[in-house]
Amino acid sequence: MNAIRSVSEFHRLLSLPEPRHPLVSVINLSESFFLEDDVWKGFVNSFYCIALKREVKGKIRYGQQHYDYNKGVLSFTAPNQVQHLDLNNMECGSGYLLIFHPDFLLAHPLASNINRYSFFSYAVNEALHLSAEEEDDLITILNKIDKECLHIDKYTQEIILSQIELLLNYSNRFYERQFITRKNHNHQLLARFEHLVDEYFDSSTTTQPELLTVQRVAELMNLSPNYLSDLLRMRTGQNTQQHIHQKLIEKAKEKLSTTNLSVSEIAYTLGFEHAQSFSTLFKKKTSLSPLEFRRHLTDN
Repeated sequence: MNAIRSVSEFHRLLSLPEPRHPLVSVINLSESFFLEDDVWKGFVNSFYCIALKREVKGKIRYGQQHYDYNKGVLSFTAPNQVQHLDLNNMECGSGYLLIFHPDFLLAHPLASNINRYSFFSYAVNEALHLSAEEEDDLITILNKIDKECLHIDKYTQEIILSQIELLLNYSNRFYERQFITRKNHNHQLLARFEHLVDEYFDSSTTTQPELLTVQRVAELMNLSPNYLSDLLRMRTGQNTQQHIHQKLIEKAKEKLSTTNLSVSEIAYTLGFEHAQSFSTLFKKKTSLSPLEFRRHLTDN
């Protein structure tokens, strides 16, 4: 599976100049076009993407489903979600893409709150329908974000994140108005899996928690571990263990950036008996030790 790891790399693949900010960008689709590259045949982004598109032809495969733009213009994808584009049958029309890396959210409440916006889930695969007035409201927000990227200072992150949060809250209103509960069984299972893992890492406990395992999640869902991993791999390109590790690292980053807990205390809250095991996994996934990651945030 190909990975688009940075905002800069995504700009290159859309034939655009370097982004103004390394972690966030507003892309005008009328000024971009897809480079011919095998990456589009199957890829994951390392960032969130909110797309406001008009006159789209073709469909983006998202997991094992297709994102349907026939009745709407606003769509959402989260980091590490599998996507496929068929450039031969794809016309992106006009509109905007807002992309932002999860690291841009660190040390801000949105880092922990963004999971409550359910339209980033694989269970949603239909673009939101907007009125002309609603589109104009969101475009105004996108223009403010784009303008703020022109001058980067100590206020930039807070100002941009407040605009992103406003856009997400508007989108929540549109989403709740438009969608009803999906009946597809596999979609329900995937949404339930995401909820269980998020709930586990978000819950607080005064006793030693257990490290979340594939076996434990499968038991909670009344599925066999192999069936659950096969389902997740088919839908997302990642098995159960990879999903658990991804959520664990996200939660660890949040705690390292927003609390004064020691590495040992963070390891304990995530279910590790030994801090060294946590540190080893964290460095394997991020190329930094927990302390190096925390120092890097302070230095910046």
